[in-house]
Amino acid sequence: QVHLVESGGGLVPAGGSLTLSCAASGRTSSTYVMGWFRQPPGKEREFVAAINWSGGSTNLADSVKGRFTISRGNAKNMLYLKMNSLKPEDTAVYSCAARNYGATSSNPTDYAYWGQGTQVTVSS
Repeated sequence: QVHLVESGGGLVPAGGSLTLSCAASGRTSSTYVMGWFRQPPGKEREFVAAINWSGGSTNLADSVKGRFTISRGNAKNMLYLKMNSLKPEDTAVYSCAARNYGATSSNPTDYAYWGQGTQVTVSS
């Protein structure tokens, strides 16, 4: 099993920056691909970004390209999401997820492990 815990959420003004972290524990060999998803209030969960084990392959949603950066720590058990130029429409619960094989998928059903999520609120 893999246990994922997010941190770093909060309230930030529009145009501001925030960095989310996700710590993986347990069977971290099952975190070959890790990703971030978000669920805005009253909406469906949506893909944000994903990265493979080496960090050599990343996938970002069009809505965050140029503003968000996904990365992994050297020990590979840490996942980060650096968010710049935040907009009110970025307000959501952000969750990290992991899968133990395959590509940097944007499909949430491809991910077996999920964290509880952290709230990000961007004020206008």
